[in-house]
Amino acid sequence: MKSGYMQYCGTAALCMALAALLAGCSDGKADPKAEAPPQAKVQPDLDANNFKVDHPEQFPLATAVEYKAASALNVTGVVQPDIARAVPVISLAAGRVLEIKAKLGDVVKKGQLLLRVQSNDVSGAYQAYRKAVNDDTLARLQLQRQQILYDKGAVAKSALEQAEDVAKDAQADLDAATNQLRILGVDKDHPSAIVDIYAPISGVITDQQTTNAAGVQGLGSPNPFTISDLSYVWIVCDVFENDLDAVRVGDTAEIRLSAYPDKVFKGRVDNILPVLDPNIRTAKVRLEVSNPGLMRVGMFVTATFYGKKAETRVSIPATAILHLHDREWIYTPLGDGHFKRQEVVTGKMLPGSMQEVVSGIKPGDQAVSNALVLQNTVEQ
Repeated sequence: MKSGYMQYCGTAALCMALAALLAGCSDGKADPKAEAPPQAKVQPDLDANNFKVDHPEQFPLATAVEYKAASALNVTGVVQPDIARAVPVISLAAGRVLEIKAKLGDVVKKGQLLLRVQSNDVSGAYQAYRKAVNDDTLARLQLQRQQILYDKGAVAKSALEQAEDVAKDAQADLDAATNQLRILGVDKDHPSAIVDIYAPISGVITDQQTTNAAGVQGLGSPNPFTISDLSYVWIVCDVFENDLDAVRVGDTAEIRLSAYPDKVFKGRVDNILPVLDPNIRTAKVRLEVSNPGLMRVGMFVTATFYGKKAETRVSIPATAILHLHDREWIYTPLGDGHFKRQEVVTGKMLPGSMQEVVSGIKPGDQAVSNALVLQNTVEQ
């Protein structure tokens, strides 16, 4: 009985083995999970930027190479109008504003009507003109009489000379009164108490100090408008005292607007102001730039000055740079599956999908060629 039971158990075990073998042979397909490389597991170190990876061979390394680049100084600045191209609009007559034909920010042409002013100065100027006309007419008549009397020997020559002098003074007063009306823009034959004020140049109205029904001071401040020719503008930059040796008058600089970071403009150093800000120890550096129409007064810019002496920089594949929390990092190997996340300062993009690194690594150092893959593994 016992031997029969043992024989039955052996037969059952043999059948189970044969069934398993037949099931394996009949499948005919490889298990992809069995053939895939083992999943890398990350073990954090005591240092939050250090990690240990079970299979470091899954993260290829790239070697940083030397790169020669001209020394560069990056500073910030602001777009400002060229003072020499900013012209105030002056009202030669004091009075009350009746109508405004333009406003702050408008683009105007030379000779365009800007505002109309009702002024008592016109009445006074026209009154002076009419008086000068009457005085000139009377002086000419008296001169003619004196000339006739002198020719007949009825008066002395001194009387004729006095009449001539009075006529000349009357003519001078008339010329001055006529010129005053012309300056005020008044037609002497059709006088009006309203003075029209026109744009002296073409440009943009960058300042407005008047409104409808406001008072205007003749030849006084504030001026009703200021028109700026923005075809050329100033970029005023703050350069630290320690960096002033890298900037010279006449040098060129690359300018990038914060609003248009992909566009590069060229500017020339026009002046380096001789006075430093005592609080932050910076000097104002002024650049003159041709404005294609994108630059607006008050815009923030970044200006880059390039020195003549080349500096040694490092370049690595752009994929090795990890942008995280507004900072840039790379993963460097420490050996035995350990990696360290290290902060770097990058520069411009280079041909061949390479990235310039200003500081953080040296030529010959290694970094994970695809930092994003390792970062995703770390976050799992």
